[in-house]
Amino acid sequence: MKLTGEGTLLRIFIGESDKIHHQSLFEAIVLAARKHGLAGSTVLRGIEGFGAKSRIIHSAKILRLSEDLPVIVEIVDTDEKIKSFLSVVDDLLESADCGALVTLEKANVIRYSTGKSDDK
Repeated sequence: MKLTGEGTLLRIFIGESDKIHHQSLFEAIVLAARKHGLAGSTVLRGIEGFGAKSRIIHSAKILRLSEDLPVIVEIVDTDEKIKSFLSVVDDLLESADCGALVTLEKANVIRYSTGKSDDK
């Protein structure tokens, strides 16, 4: 699969301890994105932050290990595929009953391929 040109970046900001049916919410989002046929996703763990549901700053400082660090799930694909996935994300966030921030932005995809076999 090749993807180049204008795409859309979906970012979902949640907490590391957010769960849905005894599973990490970020893992459920990644699995749903894969099932939905999206190009790929990445989960990034923050070292410090706060959000809508918690005004306390969560930090990974040595003397104070937080159990709920910020997590960002990033997914890039075509605008059409990302927008069709938003209802899935909304359902997952509603089921998890967690604070979240979801953003969309344009992404200029320079290269997305699986490797040498794409070039043939």
